[in-house]
Amino acid sequence: MKLTEQQVNRYSRHIVLPEVGGKGQRKLLESRVLCIGAGGLGSPALLYLAAAGVGTLGIVDSDNVDLSNLQRQIIHSAQSVNMAKTESAKSTIQGLNPDVNVHIHQMRLTRDNVLDLFSDYDAVLDGSDNFPTRYLMNDACFFTRKPLFFGSVFRFEGQASVFMPGQNGPCYRCIYPEMPPADLVPSCQEAGILGAVPGIIGLIQATECLKFLLGIGSSLLGRLLIYDALPMTFNMLTIRQDPNCLLCGNQPTIHQLQQYDQEVCETGQ
Repeated sequence: MKLTEQQVNRYSRHIVLPEVGGKGQRKLLESRVLCIGAGGLGSPALLYLAAAGVGTLGIVDSDNVDLSNLQRQIIHSAQSVNMAKTESAKSTIQGLNPDVNVHIHQMRLTRDNVLDLFSDYDAVLDGSDNFPTRYLMNDACFFTRKPLFFGSVFRFEGQASVFMPGQNGPCYRCIYPEMPPADLVPSCQEAGILGAVPGIIGLIQATECLKFLLGIGSSLLGRLLIYDALPMTFNMLTIRQDPNCLLCGNQPTIHQLQQYDQEVCETGQ
C-alpha cells in the first residue's frame, strides 16, 4: 500500500516519528478496530483513532443521541439529537477523515452475535457502561484471541487496562471475578459524571490501541491505571493472572459464552 501525496501530508507528524514512519502509517490504514459503544468513552477514542488513520472502524451501539449525552459524548452534536449514535458517529468520523471506512452495527451486543462480530477485527475497545457487556466482551475476546482495551468511569474517577489473551496477562475476570448485583451499581444518570473524565480515559484507550497496532512501546497489560480527577492523581496497580480464574486460570470452568442478564451495549457514560 503506497501512501498518496495527500496522505503523506495528512499524517506527516506520524511519519516523522521514527517509531511510526510510513510503514507504521500503512499499518494503521490497514488495521480494523471495533468500538463497543459510541458514548463517553467511545467518542474520544473513535475520534483519535480516526484522526490517526485507522483504516476501518466498527461501531456497535443500539441507542439514540439524547440531549443529556452532549455534556461528554463529543462525537455527537445538537443536530444529532434523536439520531442513532452509530449514524451520528459515522457522519462525524467521515467529516474528520475520509480515509476511514466506518462499519456501523446498530444492535445490542449478545452472545449470539459477539463471536462473529469480533472475528472481523484486529482489536476491541470497551466503550460500554454496564457489567454484563464488560463480561461478555472479556469472554468473547478470550475465545477469539482479540486484545481488549478496557476503560470505565464513575463520577470523578476512571480506570484503564489492556487484556491480551495468550500473553500471560490477566483478563477482566481476574480482577473482578463476579458480576456485582445490579441494584448495588448506580447508573451514570443516578450518580453523575464529570464530562471530561471519560474523555481522558477514552484517550488512554485510544493511545494503547494505536501502540498495539504499531507494535511499539509498553502497554498496560498487567497493570491497572486508576485516575482521580479531584486530587488529579494517576496511580498504577500491578495486576496478575489469577490461577483460579474461571476463564483463563489453570483449571477453567468457563468453556463457552455464558448467559448474561440484561445483555445490552448501553452508552450512558
